[in-house]
Amino acid sequence: MTLLKAESITVEYPVGAGLLGRAGSLRAVVDVDLTLAAGECHGLVGESGCGKSSLGRALLRLTDVTSGRIEFEGRDITHLSARSLRPIRRRMQMIFQDPQASLNPRFTVAQAVAEPLAIHRLAPDRAARARRVLELLSDVGLDESLADRYPHELSGGQRQRVGVARALAVDPCFIVADEPVSALDVSVQAQLLNLLDGLRSQRELAFLFISHDLRVVRHLCDRVSVMYLGHIVERAPTATLFASPRHPYTRALLRALPSLEPGVPAANRLAGEVPSPLDPPRGCPFHPRCPEKDRPDACFQTPPPLESCGDDQHVACYVTGLKPQP
Repeated sequence: MTLLKAESITVEYPVGAGLLGRAGSLRAVVDVDLTLAAGECHGLVGESGCGKSSLGRALLRLTDVTSGRIEFEGRDITHLSARSLRPIRRRMQMIFQDPQASLNPRFTVAQAVAEPLAIHRLAPDRAARARRVLELLSDVGLDESLADRYPHELSGGQRQRVGVARALAVDPCFIVADEPVSALDVSVQAQLLNLLDGLRSQRELAFLFISHDLRVVRHLCDRVSVMYLGHIVERAPTATLFASPRHPYTRALLRALPSLEPGVPAANRLAGEVPSPLDPPRGCPFHPRCPEKDRPDACFQTPPPLESCGDDQHVACYVTGLKPQP
């Protein structure tokens, strides 16, 4: 069953006056389509600044879309008012990248987790809220003795678990996890990923899992969308994407992964830098860095559409999209 459907989503941010004294806009997300099934974990990967967080926030209506349509549980939520969105927000939550910044330093752990319960009136009184808080802390692997601690008294992994408990408090069915493990040590990352995977199975949660680390996405996700400069350039089931990547950018990301094998040379770094979204290249957004471009009439002129190349794999590339792969 389709839980969320986004069509032609574009997100633009206004910017200050330029050299000619005119205000402009930054296109963070460009004409993106995305569907998410109930219980699915969908990975969204790409370098920093490619629009991943902007897309995640737009799907939750934390950021207004410039154009496009978002349907959640069969209802168009694209232009709903804050008041109309309030009951829907119980069903969609976010886990933020920086647990230190996302928690109120004046709130204890118990107060932070209890706040959404009070806002949405999900517990009849303080005693019921207190019992529910302890249940949620147990669900995310935290001891109840931490309930009266403040964020600065916790480790990074403990703070992120508090963030997960807070998101779960309202019993959502869809969670956007925005780089939830990038600020944590490797050993703590593994623990948190296993926790999220277990919670997903137990509660039948759908995740949009945003990350720049393809190894994390490979462990957790059913499907993956690769994003570059606001565009989705490839989408495929996880196993297919890692076995036969089609887009040159996807291939470059996979080549850049460090190897765990002894004696293997250091990872290859992607050539060049992501262009500024204030001045994106004409045509395919990746063509200034692409080692495989060979159609100047197309690659340099018009952005390629995202087209099917079989096995539920889609790619936006004039060069490699429809070619048989070795």
